[in-house]
Amino acid sequence: MRVSPQKARLVLDLIKGRRVEDALNTLTFTKKRVAATVQKLLRSAVENANYLSAEKCIDVDVDNLYVKRAVANDGPRMKRIRPAPMGRAYRYVRRIAHIEIELAERGKNSSEGLANVVGEESTAAKAPAKKAVARKKSVGKKKAVAARR
Repeated sequence: MRVSPQKARLVLDLIKGRRVEDALNTLTFTKKRVAATVQKLLRSAVENANYLSAEKCIDVDVDNLYVKRAVANDGPRMKRIRPAPMGRAYRYVRRIAHIEIELAERGKNSSEGLANVVGEESTAAKAPAKKAVARKKSVGKKKAVAARR
């Protein structure tokens, strides 16, 4: 989005850790220009979770979602020139923010406090088991160094 990442972070900090309904309500009444875009992005994330639960047969309770992570990173900067007095020019930078929102589902029991990231495959299924690698220790060099002292 064509907004400074610092300004986007002000809005994203308001919704971190909140339930989706509360976050949408907060964004509706926030008087920042970036709030409308963040709200659109959050609705898109909820629809993606809804799609996963309906079409891909992944068990997602859409009513139980919350904003796990919301980040605004720097994008490419556009360098511009503004006319200045006496034929000179002032350079300025127009910043761009890359906004990311990650939703997760709270655990079934409120005492557990577990969260499952929506749309993320389990790491055990993706990564193969690591093999143990035995390394030979160079004991002879250490003894030689100790003998010299």
